[in-house]
Amino acid sequence: MDRITRMQLFVRIVESHSFVKAAQEMGIGRSTATSTIQRLEKELSVRLLTRTTRHVTTTPEGKAFYQRIRTILAELDEACGAFKEHDPKGHLRIEAPGLLTRTFIVPHLPAFMMKYPGLTLQFGQTDRLVDLVRDGIDCAIRAGELNDSGLFYRRLGALQEVTCASPAYFQKYGLPASIDDLKGHYMVGFVSSRTGQIMPLEFMHKGKREIRTIPALVTADNSDTVADLARMGFGLIQAPRYRFEKELAHGELIEVFADKLPQPMPLNVVYPHKNQMSRRLSVFLDWLQEIGFSAQVALSRQ
Repeated sequence: MDRITRMQLFVRIVESHSFVKAAQEMGIGRSTATSTIQRLEKELSVRLLTRTTRHVTTTPEGKAFYQRIRTILAELDEACGAFKEHDPKGHLRIEAPGLLTRTFIVPHLPAFMMKYPGLTLQFGQTDRLVDLVRDGIDCAIRAGELNDSGLFYRRLGALQEVTCASPAYFQKYGLPASIDDLKGHYMVGFVSSRTGQIMPLEFMHKGKREIRTIPALVTADNSDTVADLARMGFGLIQAPRYRFEKELAHGELIEVFADKLPQPMPLNVVYPHKNQMSRRLSVFLDWLQEIGFSAQVALSRQ
C-alpha cells in the first residue's frame, strides 16, 4: 500500500471513528488496516490514534496530521479531477438539519448518485454548531445569519417561520389577540448552539422588528424535541413552516399572528475552502442549487 493510500485510510478512520468501517470502505481487511496505520506511525515516529475496543480518537499529533493531509488529499483530487472533469470520486461529509435533509434533499438523491456513481455521502444531522475544519466536514447547511469567520457560502433560499401552538395549549391559556397580549403565555424554549441562550420570539409589525421573550416551561437544544414539545401543548413555538405543514393543515396545531410573520430566515450552505475546493464538493454544491432548493423552500411557506 503506497503512502497516499495509507493517508487516505488514516483519513477514513478518523472520520468514521472505526477501523472496521474504514477498512470496509477501502475494500481491505481490518488486520491490514491496523498494520497499515502502525506502519504509518512508525514512519512518522509518532502515535496518531488512540484505540479502545469501541472507539478510535486522534492524539494531538494525529489531529494536526489529519488536518494537514486532508487538505493535501483534496488538492490531489482536484489536480486529478482536472483531467477527469466528469468523473468525481471520493467521500463527502455533510452536516444538515435532519428534517430539512429528509424533506428537500433525500427525494433528489437517487438521481444525483446515478449521475456521480464514484461519490459516497455521509450526512451528519445535528443542531450543534460544528467546526467544519476541526471535524473534517466538507460543507454544512445552516439556517440563520452567518457569523463564521473564514467560511465561504452559497445562498440556497430562505425559510419562512410560523408561530403556533396546540389546541390544548390555547384551551388552557387562551388565544392571544395581539403580541402585547402574550403576558401569561409560555413558549417552548429552543436553546441556540451559537449563544447558549433561549431564542426569543420575533415578529414584524408595521415594518418594524419586535422581539418578545416569554417564560418557557421546558427548553431543549434539539429542534425535533422542541417540535414534539409544542405538539404536546407545552407552549408557543416559532419554527420553519415546512416542519408543521401537516399539523397545521389538520388542525393539530393552530397558527397565530399570521399577519406578523418573522423575517424569512436565510438558508445557506457553508464550506471552509474556496481555492482548494475538491471536484466532488464542487459538483455537490452545484447540485444543491440545481435541484430548485429555493423554489421548494418558497413552496413550504405558501
